[in-house]
Amino acid sequence: MPDPAARDAAEEASAFSHPAVAPDASAPYGEHPDQVVDFYAPRDGRQQAPLVVALHGGAWRAPYDRQHLTPFVDFLARHGFAVASVEYRRGSDIPRQGGTAPVAGRWPETFDDVAAALDAVPDLAAAHLPQADPRRIVLTGHSAGGHLALWAAARHVLPQGSPWRLPAAPALRGVVALAPIGHFARAVELDVCGGAVTQLLGGEAEAEGRMPYADPAALLPTGIATTIVQGREDIVVPAEVADAYVEAAAKAGETVGLTLLEDIGHFPLIDPAADACAVVAEEIAQLAW
Repeated sequence: MPDPAARDAAEEASAFSHPAVAPDASAPYGEHPDQVVDFYAPRDGRQQAPLVVALHGGAWRAPYDRQHLTPFVDFLARHGFAVASVEYRRGSDIPRQGGTAPVAGRWPETFDDVAAALDAVPDLAAAHLPQADPRRIVLTGHSAGGHLALWAAARHVLPQGSPWRLPAAPALRGVVALAPIGHFARAVELDVCGGAVTQLLGGEAEAEGRMPYADPAALLPTGIATTIVQGREDIVVPAEVADAYVEAAAKAGETVGLTLLEDIGHFPLIDPAADACAVVAEEIAQLAW
């Protein structure tokens, strides 16, 4: 059996080995430098192509921006999709002995940004990506971005009074969440990404009260077609987190698809050189077309 840590390191190195791909257009959805959406046109010249809105991962931490996802979004563009890649505000560094430590996310700015970006994407795409069909939007995201994708699709079931709540379900064909941090209680138990969930929620003192507004497993059922793609050998966001989300959905009366990939870890899902990436594109296509 291969060493799990060695496997993960090799998969991460492969996923991050591809050069960044510049977008065809970019547009702001706010005044902050991180409030921007990059647009990628379908490479086959297709018109009225399904629009995939992509949210990058990186544990909601500042060092990880949308650039590492550009080979994946270009892969989707080469498969005939129009793509909108969303940037959002992430955690800032805090001082510690010997340097600084990145903190996961900002409350409420990370959620403010994702909500604002998703609200703005249809009009921005109409102006900057005319090849896109805004009637066929699929939301995807990897890891922490998978959490944000699940959360964004559930804004209509947020508690009353939430500033991010929508009056009706968003106009989505569906969600394909890739190794998402989709069940916060299970992720905390497993210490996923070194306490990132608790940091995202503002610390232990604030976490319990904010969980109902941020945890996708608490925002069910959504009524939106949802599929999770998960590597069984993932040691970054273990498959137990996906299992817990699927179980929570079932208890809420909703069926969530779960595609478990054998001998696959965390990063091949966004690695154009990996077969797992083609599986992701097919899952998106099944919802989009």
